[in-house]
Amino acid sequence: MPCSATKLEEARIYEAREGAAIPAEARPLFHLTPYVGWMNDPNGFCFYQGAYHLFYQYYPYDTVWGPMHWGHAVSTDLLHWEHRPCAIAPDTDADAKGCFSGTATTAPDGRLLLLYTGVQDDGNGGVKQLQCLAAGDGTDFVKDAANPVIGEDLLPDGGSCVDFRDPKIWYEDGCYHCVVSTRDAKDQGRILLYESPDARHWTYRTTLDSCHWEYGKMWECPDFFPLDDRQVLLVSPQEMEGSADGEFHAGFGTVALLGHYDKAQARFTREQVQTLDYGTEFYAPQTVLTPDGRRILIAWMENWATVNEAPRRHRWFGCMTMPRELFLQNGRLCQRPAREIEALWQNTISRRERLNGTAAYEGIAGRHTDLTVTLDAAACPDCRRFTLRFAADERHATELCWTPACSELLLDRNRSGSRRDIPHIRRVPAAPQDGKLTLRLVLDGECAELFINGGERTMAIRLETPAEAKGIIFTAEGPLQMEITHHQLG
Repeated sequence: MPCSATKLEEARIYEAREGAAIPAEARPLFHLTPYVGWMNDPNGFCFYQGAYHLFYQYYPYDTVWGPMHWGHAVSTDLLHWEHRPCAIAPDTDADAKGCFSGTATTAPDGRLLLLYTGVQDDGNGGVKQLQCLAAGDGTDFVKDAANPVIGEDLLPDGGSCVDFRDPKIWYEDGCYHCVVSTRDAKDQGRILLYESPDARHWTYRTTLDSCHWEYGKMWECPDFFPLDDRQVLLVSPQEMEGSADGEFHAGFGTVALLGHYDKAQARFTREQVQTLDYGTEFYAPQTVLTPDGRRILIAWMENWATVNEAPRRHRWFGCMTMPRELFLQNGRLCQRPAREIEALWQNTISRRERLNGTAAYEGIAGRHTDLTVTLDAAACPDCRRFTLRFAADERHATELCWTPACSELLLDRNRSGSRRDIPHIRRVPAAPQDGKLTLRLVLDGECAELFINGGERTMAIRLETPAEAKGIIFTAEGPLQMEITHHQLG
């Protein structure tokens, strides 16, 4: 049926008026926020016509979740984002209850295709989730008259159309492919693979992987791509159980399944499983392949378990992580800040210090900083503990505390300004490499991201600390040799 643009026009008029009234200083420097209103999952992350496009789950009219639209932003450097008009709104029978998450790819004819989940009434008082297609020029999109293009008739036995969402589409070898999340009758997450010659007529191929009573229940927001000699399947499980070794925390998490993929047989062989981020706010990541061959990831920097009670400080709510480069090291999927951040470096300070006690150093402070601290643990066996406090003043501080004896790093944000009963403590394994432990902390206002040992492990953290709290304080219990490199970001 023809697409009515009424809801889309209304959203574009509203966001143009209200978003323009939000001053730039009310936003982070380089973490993407919605133009106005609510943001959750990144959608349609792609490189198209010379720029990066990032869409996102969006409700422009309030700072709480509502009927899902797709917001849209464009960047040439992954750091400075220009907001574009709302891309799609829930305005057809196929998506009347919401345009849920999805992805984008460029068609051979040059159009940008959006494959997304449309939510609709099931005729029995509930809803069902099916996959829909839209095509356009990168700003304006027309929904396909045949939507949904992947209906419940294409679900394998046991698949649920109540939870059937978040397609990841790509074009390869003259054919479109996509992976989609569903769950079976036993609440086990499954990742389904589909193929199509034209992105409109799809065939179910196989189930690539499933939960097997581990790693949570429903698996959301899959991404599937090669990296070096491995194949990576990213999923965001609901209702995870914590693991005894600390690799997985309870609740909502993101898991990387590493293995090998036989394209001819459409068979994914899982060989390794790991957490993607150990922090308090990280979910539903998407990746893009850059023109120079890097795999870049961006995730939603919030947590479904705590988001509803989070304070609304602005006319917008929700943000994305900074862009991260993915790479393999010693068989592990690692992440580091995208190298584009180096263009923001200012007033660099480098120094070597032997610390035994507490110290702050001139010029090393702020809430827009890129700080790397390298601890020479091998040369200082008598150091019992190292603590880095940031976003600090007389009342506030967020702490990173490393205990060499157990090779564990503890995040403590109990004094970060929150009055909410939410997780404030996270623990992550942090063993020295070649006798040294490296901590790289990137601060952007209310956002903090930590990269341990060059990206071996990461933590995404949201802070409720007042902007005036800018101190960075170092404490060593026992003598410790360290190297510090600090860049202001601007």
